[in-house]
Amino acid sequence: MSTTTSINGKEIFDLLRDDIAAIEEQFGRDTVSNVAAITEIGEYLRAGGGKRIRPALLLLSAKLMGYQGTGAVKLASVVEIIHTATLVHDDIIDEAQLRRGRPAANTQWGNSMCVLAGDWLYMQAFKIAVQERNFRILDVLIELTQQMVEGELLQMEKLGKLISLEEHLDLIYRKTACLFSVCMRVGGILGGATAQQEERLGQYGRDLGLAFQIVDDVLDLTASESVLGKPVASDLREGKATMAVIHALERCTPAERRQIETILHDRAFNGVTHADILTILNRYGSLEYASQEAARYAESARNAICSFPDSEIKRALLWAPEFVVAREK
Repeated sequence: MSTTTSINGKEIFDLLRDDIAAIEEQFGRDTVSNVAAITEIGEYLRAGGGKRIRPALLLLSAKLMGYQGTGAVKLASVVEIIHTATLVHDDIIDEAQLRRGRPAANTQWGNSMCVLAGDWLYMQAFKIAVQERNFRILDVLIELTQQMVEGELLQMEKLGKLISLEEHLDLIYRKTACLFSVCMRVGGILGGATAQQEERLGQYGRDLGLAFQIVDDVLDLTASESVLGKPVASDLREGKATMAVIHALERCTPAERRQIETILHDRAFNGVTHADILTILNRYGSLEYASQEAARYAESARNAICSFPDSEIKRALLWAPEFVVAREK
């Protein structure tokens, strides 16, 4: 682990301020179509904001490798468009009502229109990526989208079922960590990273993404609706068993197990309350276990880039896992 002095969130934002502003402009231009509904949906999604962690990672990775061209902003917009397309499709599949505290796009335009808008966003992302004329990057992005679609299909197959921790980690890799990893790898490829450097950047993104999703799942169980911008315990209501729940299921009594199984099967809190589930999770230290696993992956991410030369960019990347684990929404 490097002893490089840490850096805080404001300093990262200052480092990337101009690039993030350029990505927002690029995103706005890239989601304009001569079909008004696509433009409206694209702008609605862009205005919904988000942390922009994924494009920031691509920028930081490219800067870490000394890249100074314009391709980083274009490709950072590409990964954010891909991410946005997945959110549109996820909300339709999950029948979500809210996204980031606002009505989900599918509640405004309907499922049929949003499915097609999501498809258009995917195609638009690849159209822009092709402009870089880099087949290595295209290969990585195509593999990414396949992994994410496979992850969504696998999750649908497992809804309402009890899954193992190994199966859960595979799902969250496909649905979240894979994109984090690809953002780091694409930045590295732009900057001429060696195979070993690209592997380390990819591992950083993978471990950071796993930490991010595990924290997200814990917050889904513990934060308030006003903080989350969506109903609490949404995962359980959708039939998804996340890490803390899986940990508790391996340790709890048959009666407690039946309570959790009822929610997963019914996809509703029928006769079992959110407070009942929290009591079970706290009894077996399951929330603490998941938080510790997130911290372990965050530390692994930091270790993955310790061999890179010290710089402002490296300090920013060393701080990011700390931010991910400590966040409250």
